[in-house]
Parts: sequence; C-alpha cells; structure tokens
Amino acid sequence: MNTLRSAVLVAATVAAGLQAGTYYIWACAVIPGVARTDDRTFVTTLNHMNHAIVNPVFLLTFLGAPLLAAVAAVLAAPSSRPWVLVALALAIATLVVTFAANIPLNDALDADAADPAAARAAFETAWQWWNGLRVVTATGALLALAGALLRA
Repeated sequence: MNTLRSAVLVAATVAAGLQAGTYYIWACAVIPGVARTDDRTFVTTLNHMNHAIVNPVFLLTFLGAPLLAAVAAVLAAPSSRPWVLVALALAIATLVVTFAANIPLNDALDADAADPAAARAAFETAWQWWNGLRVVTATGALLALAGALLRA
C-alpha cells in the first residue's frame, strides 16, 4: 500500500507541476511575446495555439492533475491527507477557471477573428488575469502536494 500511495502522490505532484508550468510559461513568455505583434497576428497566432493545445499529451495532465490528486487523497496517510485535499481543491479550482473563463475567451477570440482589433481588446487583459489566477491555483496545488510528499 505504501508503494502505491507514494507512486500516486509523486505522479500527482508531477502532473501538478506540469500544469503550473504550462500556465506560468503562457503568463511570462507566450502572451508577452504575441503581445508585441499586430492585432491580426495576435489573434491568428493565439487561435492556432488554442487549437493545438487541445491534444492528448496536454489533456493527460490537464485532467490527470485533479484526478491523480483525488486518488492521492483517497490513498493518503493521515499525516499528508490535509495537504492533498488542499491540492485537490486547488486543482479543481484551476479546471473551473479554465472552463468558466479561459475557454470562453478562447472561443470568443476564435469567433471574432473577422475584427482582430475588437477581438484582441475583448480578450487580452481578461485572459491574462484569469490565466494569472490559474498560475496561482496550479502552483498552490503543486506546493500542497510537495508538502504532502514531505509528510508521507
């Protein structure tokens, strides 16, 4: 049981780290990079990236992070369970933000591509704010799982 518990907790931590890194790199490199382009390039580039990221590799960690955290919570030792439950809540919060804010903004950007200036204006600041929140929630999940590992 201890081997399974440890393996799941490590896998959950790795998945959380990959998710936190994904949102972080969008916040500190991808969006600032495309922000330097004209409106049409900004909209076209982000639409291409938003379509490309929906792939099995990304979805494995996007959905796997909260799923693995849930399994880790079930298997957790009493000393680490509170940390895993915090991580699970934060991983779920990351999904909620993504589905409630970022995906609708992505869809609107795609739908409004005929007027790139308006599409960008409606998208850029709001998307960055919500992505920043995902950086915080996903990083918090990673830190909580690291805390659980230290107590396991």
